[in-house]
Amino acid sequence: MSTADVSPLSSLEDIQAGFARLRSEVGKVIVGQDEVVEQIFICLLCRGHALLVGVPGLAKTLLIRTLSDVLDLSFSRIQFTPDLMPSDITGTEILEEDASTGRRFFKFVKGPLFANVILADEINRTPPKTQAALLEAMQERHVTAGGSSYELEAPFFVLATQNPIEQEGTYPLPEAQLDRFMLNLWLDYPDFSQEVDVVRNTTSAAEVTLNTVMTGDDLRRFQHFVRQVPVADNVIEYAVRLVGMTRPNRNGSPDFVNNFLNYGAGPRASQYLVLGAKALAVLRGRTTPLIEDVNAIAIPVLRHRIVANFNAEADGVTNVDVIQRLLATVDQ
Repeated sequence: MSTADVSPLSSLEDIQAGFARLRSEVGKVIVGQDEVVEQIFICLLCRGHALLVGVPGLAKTLLIRTLSDVLDLSFSRIQFTPDLMPSDITGTEILEEDASTGRRFFKFVKGPLFANVILADEINRTPPKTQAALLEAMQERHVTAGGSSYELEAPFFVLATQNPIEQEGTYPLPEAQLDRFMLNLWLDYPDFSQEVDVVRNTTSAAEVTLNTVMTGDDLRRFQHFVRQVPVADNVIEYAVRLVGMTRPNRNGSPDFVNNFLNYGAGPRASQYLVLGAKALAVLRGRTTPLIEDVNAIAIPVLRHRIVANFNAEADGVTNVDVIQRLLATVDQ
């Protein structure tokens, strides 16, 4: 599908129709995970990045590759390993010689980061300096080599995966770096009927043909549309109030937050709550977000931005438990 074949975005119905086609195409390959697919698309609409956490075999890699196929975007998979260096992902300068003049010069060879969709597979298996190179590119959307800056083509979207088991020999991302990810998505096991479908589909000779449902130009228009969605002051104030209540020992923070958390979320969480609520409202056919949209996106936005303490661990209280209690506590 070429850009010329796509009509200009004129209403939120275009985004809804595009997402419906995307979900249908992804469903040819991925069984279940509807909520995760929706949240990843929300992340795309908000120009954010996502961290996917799940045990091996839940099709994290396949899901990301399928999304890049149906979105007609360039795709690059980086397998993070303990010996991976920053230049291995950003690119490096090499010395070349002009055959006609004999003059030598440096030429920048782009690394795998120069793609629209980046799968950073098992990001916690590489040392901090390489993690930092990726996270800097995510934030700045360019890389620097030899004193020169090289822009990363939009749309630029990083999906990093982590394995929550086998933590030996890993380098967990610090909380300050986790904050660069808009959403933290947990993939759960499929239910019985879904697993039956997975086994049936993957053990047959049938081949699946995926159709392109969206181009990079379409996605950029959708992103621009979401940014223009108006938000009522009470919704923004609610998001800021919710984030503020995650900060222990501040005015208005509940006792259970003071007891179970060391640190709360920063202002970036408030921004992503509002942006995510905008995108979710559009997908649900509304021209402005409601407080319920903020609540719906709160767990993946906040889960990796609050830091529990030993009291929480001793009592078996998770970050999600704290967020759910907050949602039931904060005034609307």
